[in-house]
Amino acid sequence: MIEILRQYWKNYLYTDGYHYSGLVVTLWLLVASIVLGFCLAVPLAVARSSSNRAISGPVWLYTYVFRGTPLYVQLLLCYTGLYSLQFVHSHELLDSFFRNAMNCTLLAFALNECAYATEIFAGSIKATPYGEIEAAQAFGMSRFKLYTRIILPSALRRALPNYSNEVILMLHATTLAFTATVPDILKVTRDVNSATYASFHAYGIAAVLYASIVFTLVWAFRRMETRMLAFLKPQGH
Repeated sequence: MIEILRQYWKNYLYTDGYHYSGLVVTLWLLVASIVLGFCLAVPLAVARSSSNRAISGPVWLYTYVFRGTPLYVQLLLCYTGLYSLQFVHSHELLDSFFRNAMNCTLLAFALNECAYATEIFAGSIKATPYGEIEAAQAFGMSRFKLYTRIILPSALRRALPNYSNEVILMLHATTLAFTATVPDILKVTRDVNSATYASFHAYGIAAVLYASIVFTLVWAFRRMETRMLAFLKPQGH
């Protein structure tokens, strides 16, 4: 059975000029979702922390909907639901976009990741010590400089432990991509299992790959936390 599985190792790890391995596709989904979600979440977190209900209300509704519904349902809505609408078919650009499984998957993952990251960052913004804000105002900083130089850098550093957990959860969520026929690690694993009937070995390899990615992420975030949150540690005399 091991000999049979060796014939399929390249499906997990090997990438050529025509096909990407399951590992590469999974990492691409993770990185693209995190980057897109982060870029959208930062301005939305600022809006979410606003005391103006007209500004924070729509953002609250967005995060409430995407955190309150399963990612699997969101993926199906993007992959099959939106494409069934007439106005999508009639628009050439939308028709081309939603016909691609990878585009639909990235859209669902990025919007879901953005919703969770927005709440994490907004909570850190609201928890910014008022003394830091007063000090910046005493220097005559504008509201824009106050956010870009004081509030956001401080809030993003403080949010790092919670955000690292969200990134790991996003990695686990990428396993849903196979339902949209995206050839990630789990899709490759199911194909190998169907060809070899070696379920324990096929899924065992997938488990090792996912665990290796998680351990790497944990190590990277711990290094970042040690460096970026050093100012929060008690200083010795």
